[in-house]
Amino acid sequence: MRNEITCAGLFTLLTASAAIGQNWTETKVDSWTKVTNKGGQTLGYAPNSGVKLLTVNGLAFKDLNKNGKLDSYEDWRLPVATRAKDLASKLSVEQIAGLMLYSKHQPIPAGAGGPFAGTYNGKVFAQSGANASDLSDQQREFLTKDNLRHVLITSVQSPEAAAQWNNNAQALVEGLGLGIPINSSSDPRHGTRANAEFNAGAGGSISMWPSSLGLAATFNPELVKRFGQIAATEYRALGIATALSPQVDLATDPRWNRASGTFGEDPQLATDMARAYIDGFQTSAGAAEITGGWGYNSVNAMVKHWPGGGSGEGGRDAHYGYGKYAVYPGNNFETHFLPFTQGAFKLNGKTGSAAAVMPYYTISYNQDKKNGENVGNSYNKYIIGDLLRGKYKYDGVVCTDWNITANETAVDLFLTGKSWGVDKLSLPERHYKILMAGADQFGGNNDATPVIEAYKMGVKEKGEAAMRARFEQSAVRLLKNIFQVGLFENPYLEPQTSRNVVGKADFMQSGYQAQLQSVVMLKNKAKALPLTKGKTVYIPKRFTPAGRNFLGMEIPEKLEYPVNLTVVKKYFTVTDNPAEADYALVFIQSPDSGGGYNSADAKAGGTGYVPVSLQYGDYTAQGARNPSIAGGDQLEKFTNRSYDGKTAKTINGTDLGMVTETYAKMNGKPVIVSLLVSNPTVVGEFEKQTNAILAHFGVQDQALMDILTGSSEPSALLPMQMPIDMKTVEAQAEDVPRDMKPYVDADGHAYDFGFGLNWKGIIQDARTAKYKKAALSMK
Repeated sequence: MRNEITCAGLFTLLTASAAIGQNWTETKVDSWTKVTNKGGQTLGYAPNSGVKLLTVNGLAFKDLNKNGKLDSYEDWRLPVATRAKDLASKLSVEQIAGLMLYSKHQPIPAGAGGPFAGTYNGKVFAQSGANASDLSDQQREFLTKDNLRHVLITSVQSPEAAAQWNNNAQALVEGLGLGIPINSSSDPRHGTRANAEFNAGAGGSISMWPSSLGLAATFNPELVKRFGQIAATEYRALGIATALSPQVDLATDPRWNRASGTFGEDPQLATDMARAYIDGFQTSAGAAEITGGWGYNSVNAMVKHWPGGGSGEGGRDAHYGYGKYAVYPGNNFETHFLPFTQGAFKLNGKTGSAAAVMPYYTISYNQDKKNGENVGNSYNKYIIGDLLRGKYKYDGVVCTDWNITANETAVDLFLTGKSWGVDKLSLPERHYKILMAGADQFGGNNDATPVIEAYKMGVKEKGEAAMRARFEQSAVRLLKNIFQVGLFENPYLEPQTSRNVVGKADFMQSGYQAQLQSVVMLKNKAKALPLTKGKTVYIPKRFTPAGRNFLGMEIPEKLEYPVNLTVVKKYFTVTDNPAEADYALVFIQSPDSGGGYNSADAKAGGTGYVPVSLQYGDYTAQGARNPSIAGGDQLEKFTNRSYDGKTAKTINGTDLGMVTETYAKMNGKPVIVSLLVSNPTVVGEFEKQTNAILAHFGVQDQALMDILTGSSEPSALLPMQMPIDMKTVEAQAEDVPRDMKPYVDADGHAYDFGFGLNWKGIIQDARTAKYKKAALSMK
């Protein structure tokens, strides 16, 4: 389309410019052009996109729709809401449908196989001659044909490749239609590589921090806010403007396999951490701020998962058909709202509220008090429309979790559709139901066709005007999140700058210090810790049996050292002979018994349902709930999902043997256990065979060495209870926090929420005074 303007209009613009003077300059940067407005916003555009500049009152604006005039949505001086409303009114139904899509996972470059594969001119990346920053065939298709503008980025080859991919993708869409930029997103990507060595000058692909559960263990919201600020800076340098986080579900059932991604089970702690995390991610300051705390260092936070997914029956998870039901035997449904309503929606910072919300897969069983529906939360008009939108007045983006509109093919597959409770509806009917419930966007859907079909269904039922208004309502919400982070002005990056920002030394240092502050010392009998540097240590190898990961991919068995010996040898002499050792260091992980379903049992004629165990030894459920509260699946002929009398075998049961055998071999010399915690653990199976126990939630080996040798003092606290046994786990209610009997060790210490030791003994400080109170009082 040509940049058309009337002669009279051109004369007026030129006259005005001459009178006012041109208050902007432009410079070439890589493949794009930077425009600096004196006293205004900095713009970026790609010359090959066809976009030209308009000069109004001496200032430069991008003519994104190439109509030769300054439209309201192109005017960076106007409020975001005004711009979004103007642009939404100009979009076609097809373009709005594209905005409602959220892509499947996109590695850069695309993989050759597997669920996230892609091609380049019909060839896999290695055979294509393409650059890592080139767009795949599939990406070009959904950006052009389906008008998709929300892309989920997974792995990236390097910060430079991510930055250049961003520039290539933004240049493509800038030249299409009304020039709506891409809003790329990411799941959390700041986890640690345990064997990575750290030093003060180390840079890396991205800074490394504890998991969310580890951040919670610091009991320090200010540290979490600082994490958010650093993570947002790194995200923006990678071209990522939306975080699919934080996960603020209360992990009230200790067996839930997503507990490590939460801030634990306590509502007050999770609420404070949620608020700090989002303030850190969303708030821009100084020159980076555009308005209202939003700006070029802001990352939209998509808080998840409304209304809380941590109460799956039996601890099972709703990524699978066998875990689709969340239950509330303690009548505690509304407590799970608190990290949202009192945290994510009531920020301390200027941005005020989380930019987006993701509901969970679960059917919140029998909690729909208006329509009586037992359907996945994104489909439930009471849970989204009446509660989230109505009672709690949330007007940001609501995006479904990934793949919920596709068909279920097996109850035990991760990569299957999760249309819980709406199995009989067609694909367009599912999309329509989600829209009518009050959601705006479809996670993991690259195809606009069913969204357009849903629109047609709405026109038949409600009329064209009403359905158009409903589409524009979602379009405004979605566009506001793109406008407020400055992407319409400048979505482009300087790859060299990205390389220097991502994983820079002071970010790495901050992450490492957070790791040190996230390690909980549970036991220190007779002050066994700290250890003396240079002494000789025995470290048993750890056996991992063959199995499958959560995607169903096979994992071979391994027998290997569980830590980086190169790192350890900088602190100790390492021996394979316990008789030569001064100490033993044993590195184990929380028990893993699977997700509560045994496919072999189902194939043999059983129901498939088994316990989720938090102990290493075999666990047979006695007196478990029977019948189950909830049940039913189109692929099952029964509704009772009880596992009473069934046995769970732990995949890593050999971890227990590592401790007990090492204790025997050491003949009374100190045995120190490092426990990587993914879930609360029945530590009573091994505690008596130890002199000291460190619990951590994902840190570098080097951080553990610094704690063990006293270079850093342990200061973290348990963000959840450690149960005395499986009997108390079985007796607790899935929806109630802090309702287990905690384990008490040989020194009389209860491994309860908020417990931790330092060198002097039990930690009692302002954090414990605030958070260890027995009952929550939140107003």
